[in-house]
Parts: sequence; C-alpha cells; structure tokens
Amino acid sequence: MHVEADESGLQPVRGTRFQFGNMVLSRWPILATRTLLLPRSRTIGKINLQRGATEAVIAAPAGAIRVYCVHLDHVSADERIRQLQFLNAHINAFVQEGGTLTGAGEFDLPEPPLPEDYVIMGDFNMEPESPEYCALAGAGGGYYGRVARIGTPVDAFAALKAYSPESYSWMDPEDRGKRMHLDYCFVSCGLLSRLKSLRIDTQSVGSDHFPVWVEIGD
Repeated sequence: MHVEADESGLQPVRGTRFQFGNMVLSRWPILATRTLLLPRSRTIGKINLQRGATEAVIAAPAGAIRVYCVHLDHVSADERIRQLQFLNAHINAFVQEGGTLTGAGEFDLPEPPLPEDYVIMGDFNMEPESPEYCALAGAGGGYYGRVARIGTPVDAFAALKAYSPESYSWMDPEDRGKRMHLDYCFVSCGLLSRLKSLRIDTQSVGSDHFPVWVEIGD
C-alpha cells in the first residue's frame, strides 16, 4: 500500500483500496456460515477497525467441523483480550445455542449439524505467552503447567512442540530482521490427538504474514 502525505495530513493515492477481511475456503461443502462481530472500543488517535470472526460449518470426511477465521485488533492487548473472551464464549455456547439461522425446517430440510470440534486460525496480533494468549489458552506455570481443559482452545504449535527461538509468522517488510509470531491455529480438545504436523511457509511472498499449514488426521 502506498500513501502520500500533504499539509492536510495523510491521504491515500487515488485508487488505493483500504480493504481486507476474513475468508474460509474449503474443498468440502460449507454447510453454514456467519460473521461474529468482535468487541470494539472507541479509540482516540489510532485507527481502530471493526474486527470479526468468520464461522463456517464444513462437511469434512471425518464428520462436520467448525472453522473460525479471525483477525484481532492490532492496537491494544486489552482489546484483544475482550475479543478473545467474547469469541470463546460464543464458541463454547455454539452447540447449545445453535449457529446460523437457516429456516431450513420450514422447507422440510435438515438443519446444519452442530459439531463440537472446531479450529480457530488467523492473525491474532499477539505473541506466545502474552496476556491475551493466556486469556485464550489458559495460564501456564504452576505445578502442572498449562492443563488441557474442555472449553479451552489448544495451541497446535505448542501441542506439536513446533515453537523454536527462530520461529515467526510475520516479518516487517521494511526491516526483515524484525520478526514476530502473530499467527496461530487453535483446536478443540477433541482434535488434539488428531494433530499430525504443522509448518509456516516463510517463503511465501503474498503478505507480510506467512501461511500456517496444519494437518489434522481422520
């Protein structure tokens, strides 16, 4: 993105599009989808965009599964914590409350399934073991360390012991030595034993964030 500044302030070049969003692509049928708008505060002096999570119920070969594509706030850790708490509450209430309103029953069609297992992937704008990370994955330390709990998402990187001092998923385009781990895949406890492999494609040139590849077995 290229911008120009003048005496009136920062102005976009004509034709520049300030647009980005969430997307879920699947080789298997997407049975239902909806957007969850995440909490957003009114900031002063910083651009605070409306963030969301895209929820999709997918008819995978091993059974229906939920996939969430997220992009959290980039300005404030407090905001990210509120967004993660909101998201986790909706994820855990899904089976009881239901998902997309389809109206299928009015046409004698089956409603989409309500799978318990889920995957949460995207740009979380947080680093491992940060306060917002612990707000989602649970606090570490103590006698037992981080304990897997029903209702608490599990970090696939940590479960597969894929972290290393050199691992990163974002690199500053203007300073390639500035690197951070900001992108994750979290899974429900029911998928923990099915995690097979994980890698980050740092050779990709499509974005300053790099694709995260996670293999989940049947």
